[in-house]
Amino acid sequence: MMRKWESLRKQIEERASHYEKKPLSSVYRPRLARPEEPSSIWKLFHRQSQAFNFVKSCKENVHIFALECKVGNGQRVYLVTSYAQLWFYYKTRKTLLHCYEVIPENAVCKLYFDLEFNKLANPGADGKKMVALLIQHVCKALLESYNVHCSAEDVFNLDSSTEEKFSRHLIFQLHDVAFKDNSHVGNFVRKILQPALHLIAKDDGDKIPEAAGHAASCFSVIPLKQEISEAWKDLESPKQYDPDLSFLVVKNHIGEKCLFVDLGVYTKNRNFRLYQSSKVGKCVSLEVAEDNRFIPKQSKDLSEENQNFLSSLVSNVRFSDTLRILTCDPPQTKRKRAECLNSTGTPVESIEGFQGSPYPEVDQFVLSLVNKHDIKGGIRRWNYFFPEELLVYDICKYRWCENIGRAHKSNNIMILVDLKNEVWYQKCHDPVCKAQNFKSTCLPLPPEVSLLFLLKDEDFTSGETDETSNPPSCNLTAGRLSAADWDDEDDAFLLEATEDAEFADAADKSLCGSMDIPDELILEALQNS
Repeated sequence: MMRKWESLRKQIEERASHYEKKPLSSVYRPRLARPEEPSSIWKLFHRQSQAFNFVKSCKENVHIFALECKVGNGQRVYLVTSYAQLWFYYKTRKTLLHCYEVIPENAVCKLYFDLEFNKLANPGADGKKMVALLIQHVCKALLESYNVHCSAEDVFNLDSSTEEKFSRHLIFQLHDVAFKDNSHVGNFVRKILQPALHLIAKDDGDKIPEAAGHAASCFSVIPLKQEISEAWKDLESPKQYDPDLSFLVVKNHIGEKCLFVDLGVYTKNRNFRLYQSSKVGKCVSLEVAEDNRFIPKQSKDLSEENQNFLSSLVSNVRFSDTLRILTCDPPQTKRKRAECLNSTGTPVESIEGFQGSPYPEVDQFVLSLVNKHDIKGGIRRWNYFFPEELLVYDICKYRWCENIGRAHKSNNIMILVDLKNEVWYQKCHDPVCKAQNFKSTCLPLPPEVSLLFLLKDEDFTSGETDETSNPPSCNLTAGRLSAADWDDEDDAFLLEATEDAEFADAADKSLCGSMDIPDELILEALQNS
C-alpha cells in the first residue's frame, strides 16, 4: 500500500515540476493558424442576453453569432468570437454550417434586404428583374432622401434560391454612409415601399384593414398591420401610385397577396444568415448571386472569400470622421420640434433631438463634461459602433476644442467614449481639425461609469457552455501528503484536473495547426442544457 502512495506522490511531484516549468495560462484562449496570431475568444452561451453581457465585459474585439443546431428543432446557441477567429474555422465549410450574424440593437449598420417569393405560386415572376428594379428604386430613394449616390455595383447580392423558392439577401455597401441602427433601416424601407402597401390595401378593399394585414407579407403578419392600416387611410392620396411598385406584390403558397420584401427583419438583435450558411435541414447555402455586380476592393492580406464574408456582415461598420449616419423616423408620425437635453433638464434648440443611449450613466457623464463655466451644452445625438464598442456623441452649444485651445466659432465637437478601453476623448467637425486627424488626449472614465461597475451584478460565466475553451486552472505543488488526504473523491478530482490540464496543453498545440471545431463542441451546449 505504501508503495502505491509513494508511486502516486512521485507522479504528482513530476507533474508539478513540469507545470512549474511550463505553467498553464489562467484563461485558455484558442489561437489562429499561426503561432504569432493574437489569442482570441471562443465562447458559447445558451441565451443571447448572456452573450451580450459577456461582450460588454470583454476587452477584446468580439462579436455575437447564432449557431443553429440539428438537435432541438433548430435551437440556437450564441457564439462570441472575433471576425478573424470565426472565419478561420468557418472557411472550410466542414463545420459551422448554419450560422447567423446577430445585428445588435442600437448599433450603426448597413442597409439590407431579405427578399423571397414562392415560385410555384408566382409562375410568371422574374426574380432577377424584380431584384434589379428594387435596387433601382432604392438607389433613387437614397438620392432623393439623403443625396446619397449608389448603383447596383454597391449592392452585395446573395442568393439561396431553390426549385420552390426565390430567395435573396441584399447588403448595400455605401461609401462612408450607414444607418443609425436597423430600426432606422426598417423605417426607411417601409417608407419607400408605401406604394406597394397601398396596392395591397386597394386590392383587398373588401376586407377590413386588420384582415388586409394578414395578406400583406409572406413572412411576418404583425409588423405589417400598422403599415396596411395607414395605407388604407391614405388611399385617396394622388401620389400613392408613384412610383409603380406593383412588381413587389406577389402571392404566398396559399394564394394570398404579400410583399416580395420581408419587413420583419429589422427587429432588435436580429439574427441574419451568414454568407455561405444554410438553414438547418436545408442544403442550399447563401452564395454570391450570378447577377451580383458588387466586387470588394482587392487586399493583399485578405482572400476574396474573406472579403465577401466581411462585406456581407450588416453590423460591420467602423467609425471614421467622414462617416455619415442616416436616420429615418417611423412612417406616418408627426415630427415634433427636436430638442437637445442638457444636464439641468432644460431643453435647448437642436436639429435632430436626443434620446438616451443604452448607457444612461455614460450620457450623464458626457453631459457633465459639456456643462462648465456657465456654458449649458447638450447632446445633439449619439451613435453606437458595435465593432469598436464606441459611443459617439455629437455635442451642441459647447464648442471647446483641445486642438486650438479655445471654442470653435461655429463648428461643434464630438465626445467619443471607448467602452472597451474605458476612456473618452474629443474630436471635431471643424474642417481644419479633421484635416489634421485631430484626436484629443485619452482620459479614463470615472469608476462609476466603467462597464464592469455598471454590470457588476451580472453573472458573465453562467451562460458558458464550451468547457474546453476555458478549462479550470490547477495549481499543483509538491509536498508531503498523508493517506488521509487521498480518499477516492480527492483522487477523482485530481485525475479530472490533470486530464483538463493535459487537454488544454494538447488543444493549444493542435489549434496552432489546421484544426476544425468538431460539431460535438458546438452541440454540447444543447445536450447539457
